[in-house]
Amino acid sequence: MLLLFWSTFRSQVPFYPSGQAAWDAVAGLLPADRAIRFLDIGSGLGGAVLDLARRRPESEFIGIEIAPLPWLVSRLRAALGRHRCRFVRGDYLLLDFADYDVIFAYLSPAAMVALWRKARAEMRPGSLLLSYEFHIPGATPDVVIQPEGGGPVLHGWRM
Repeated sequence: MLLLFWSTFRSQVPFYPSGQAAWDAVAGLLPADRAIRFLDIGSGLGGAVLDLARRRPESEFIGIEIAPLPWLVSRLRAALGRHRCRFVRGDYLLLDFADYDVIFAYLSPAAMVALWRKARAEMRPGSLLLSYEFHIPGATPDVVIQPEGGGPVLHGWRM
């Protein structure tokens, strides 16, 4: 259990798998006219990154995960499937958000205010912050999508 929920007590972000409906909604928001750099914060078992990398082989898809077991599983899935994506083990707070065109997060309500502060300070104009299920208090999203088949809403903020 410790390998799966490594940092839940510190980060207050449990393991939330997103699923195909979320990945389809995210794919529909990606800029189609150019290659992008995409970051999945708390990438878990890597499903979103693997799916999107298959759809958009010209782009760079990166997942960051702090818990060791999900990170290892995602690395193995990427290696076995020969996908053009990368998984990093670490804390997203240590990354520079300016390096990415689109950032996707499925975190928890406890993390959203800090995520917003970091995104506003570091993301470049024209970049996109996406949050599955959890809104950012006090920040009106530019995009709200109800994924096909129901489930949580995808929120998006253009920087």
